Order: sequence, then structure tokens, then C-alpha cells
Amino acid sequence: MPPAIRAAFEAELTTARRTTDPDSGWHALERAHILSQPWPWPHTRAHWHMLRLALHTRDRPEARGQLVRLSVAAIASALGRAPLGNTGRTSVGPTTPMPIPTDLARLLTDAGITATR
Repeated sequence: MPPAIRAAFEAELTTARRTTDPDSGWHALERAHILSQPWPWPHTRAHWHMLRLALHTRDRPEARGQLVRLSVAAIASALGRAPLGNTGRTSVGPTTPMPIPTDLARLLTDAGITATR
């Protein structure tokens, strides 16, 4: 993971950990997830943090979905099968590509990562 993307990824994880508002936490984790998708370990970390927030908020369906995603995140990234832009939540299909926010697309493009497949 290039340094600029790693810094943005870690900043989103920090925001998610520090906020007391679950909606703000999910927003930050979704952004971290989008940044992490091309790399197996960061992608897995994003889902781990999503699972933790789901458990903290006692959202059983989300927690179950995150367990499934946690089990396949690294493999999907390693094989280049992670759908770019997907926010990682269970309300979205795990293989559904989604538009990437402009600021994140710019970071990915500047690092040489194609923001579309």
C-alpha cells in the first residue's frame, strides 16, 4: 500500500475508533474499506474493524455479514476480485462495484491504482 493511501486509510480507522457516533464510525470505515480493497491485509483489517463496530452496536445481521466478508477479504484482494468502490457493508452485495468518492479516487489514481475495473 503506497504511503499516501496508507496514511488516509489509517486516518479513517482512527476517526472510526475515536467517534462516539456509530453513523460517523461507519462512514469512516466505509472510506477505509474503499481504500483498502487492492491489498489483502488492509482489506482484512477494514472488515475486522467493521465487525467490531457491528458487535459494539449489537447489529447481528451486520456482524454475521462481516464474519463472511472477513473470511474472504484477503483472498478477494489477492486475486484482484474485490469490487472497487464497494463500501463493505452487508446492505451492499459483496461483489457489487460502486462509485468511488472523488477524493478517494484521486488518491488511488495518484498512486497508480486504476479506480475502475
